[in-house]
Amino acid sequence: MLIVTNFRSFPPSWTASSGETGDSAAATGYLDFVRYRDQPGAVYLVNCNARLTFQLAAAALLPGFHPPLISADLILRRPVGLLAHLSVPVKRFLLSHVDHFIHYFRDVRAYQEIFGIGEDRSTFVPFKSNLSDRHRIGPQYEGEYVLCFGRSLRDFDTFFAAMEGLPCAGAIARPDPAELRRHSAKFSRPLDALPENVRVLEDDGSEAAQLRILGDAKLVVLPILKTSMVASGISTCLNAMMLGKCVIGSEGTGMTDIFTQGEILAVPPEDPIALREMIGRAWNDQALRDSTAAAGHTYALEAGGERELYQRIIDELVLNGGRGT
Repeated sequence: MLIVTNFRSFPPSWTASSGETGDSAAATGYLDFVRYRDQPGAVYLVNCNARLTFQLAAAALLPGFHPPLISADLILRRPVGLLAHLSVPVKRFLLSHVDHFIHYFRDVRAYQEIFGIGEDRSTFVPFKSNLSDRHRIGPQYEGEYVLCFGRSLRDFDTFFAAMEGLPCAGAIARPDPAELRRHSAKFSRPLDALPENVRVLEDDGSEAAQLRILGDAKLVVLPILKTSMVASGISTCLNAMMLGKCVIGSEGTGMTDIFTQGEILAVPPEDPIALREMIGRAWNDQALRDSTAAAGHTYALEAGGERELYQRIIDELVLNGGRGT
């Protein structure tokens, strides 16, 4: 099997857990992929690129040989507005020509209802920590603030409302409004109207900055909007867990369908009262923080990093003959 993929640093030669071996070819765009359309044993594996997935699905409508098309981490949003709703039938049709989907979440009910992507064409694969030095990073010191971190579908407004009146310090990274809009985050307050107990931390986007910001947190809060259909915040969540932090997350896809053994403390999405109560409880209950952080740290260690993720994906492709079905 030849895996043609846009995954960064995918192993050029690989060995599945079953012992089967093969190669991969790097491809960044449509033309790179279709160069291999006539190569026997080729499989297209598209990572986190909806446009490219739709392009290759459309190509599958043309006559001739087309390799199986596998889409990994396909990020789709609930349609908002007339044009988005009108585009759904076209997207459903094109996505019906994708052979299989690899998700970092288990609950595909919304994907099934809106886009026709059901369990019959879906596989859950655990995601990874993005910390490059994770093997040398263990649980950090307790920390000093409640941190709301990240961008994807983050509900900062609920975090701010929850923090008002709490006797503990909170923090966010300095926001980039354009990035927040691009990732559909909810952040409607100006910086000079934040709760008095929430400070703004400088963040240059580097891993060192992330380690510093997460490392100084006592609690990490990941409030996700109700509209989320994917594992929004999973990278931040696993990085925080790798650092031994207690994580509070929103109930729903990408959280409570993944973490089922006490790895997080869950609250209803967009509920500032419930979030305030959970923050207060966890802030004052060291035993609860420690047990949650320990379970999360174990999960993050088992999930591993890039190498372990690629191995899981390779095993899925080999196990199911390249189609995942």
